[in-house]
Amino acid sequence: MQQLRIAFAGDRDISVWVLKYILERDVRPLALLVSAGPGASHADQLLPLCSFLEPNLVLRGRQFREPAGLALLERLDLDYIVCVHFPYILPEEVLCIPRVGVLNLHPAYLPYNRGWHTPSWAILEETPAGATLHFMDEGTDTGDIVHQNTLEVSPADTAHCLYQRLKELELEVFKEAWPRLVSGTYDRIPQNPNEGTAHTRAQLFADHIQRIDLTARVGAGDLLRRLRALTTDRVDEAAYYEAEGKRYRIQVVVHEQTEGS
Repeated sequence: MQQLRIAFAGDRDISVWVLKYILERDVRPLALLVSAGPGASHADQLLPLCSFLEPNLVLRGRQFREPAGLALLERLDLDYIVCVHFPYILPEEVLCIPRVGVLNLHPAYLPYNRGWHTPSWAILEETPAGATLHFMDEGTDTGDIVHQNTLEVSPADTAHCLYQRLKELELEVFKEAWPRLVSGTYDRIPQNPNEGTAHTRAQLFADHIQRIDLTARVGAGDLLRRLRALTTDRVDEAAYYEAEGKRYRIQVVVHEQTEGS
């Protein structure tokens, strides 16, 4: 069988896990795309894994969409570009480069929770949670689905701990799909554009989402669900209330009580 020709684009710890899995299957990326700037994550762990690449085969930040980066990717005669939490929009001129397509691993059960902050919205809106491997198109997480699994949201889940479990599920989904991608025996399941939900990054910061009105009557379950959904690894994403001219952020920790505890 002819060796699979891929470029790998990644960010966050889940991208390191996926790249290690691919390398263990004796597939070496022909190019590595890593994020750059203040929000970049784990490039320092991805780069050593691809130490076999020449420096010009590593594209940082948005170099992949510049003329030199586009020309490089076109020359590589790629089957796939594999994206794992890569935080940049891929334009049409990149999407059309690989022979088969661009794959994306997303921490949501598509078509639910396309876009950002998927664990928060799964809790807040009580939509299905899961992980999906899909082909990318010009929309946001709207491309054909290759493989996906659901994950039950626990009453003890905050968005932060749910995200950790979703990343583990993403790796499982990728591992289950990979042999079919190598052999070309995968399915492509179109998404219904009229189904599901989608969110931008800014929506989580909206005042009606984050602000707790101390004078409002609200059910305990609804309030607790909002606090859980807005408990991430960032304080500025948390719910808040205002008192005496000051703003107070709220993050919660939920423990399941077990027998004897």
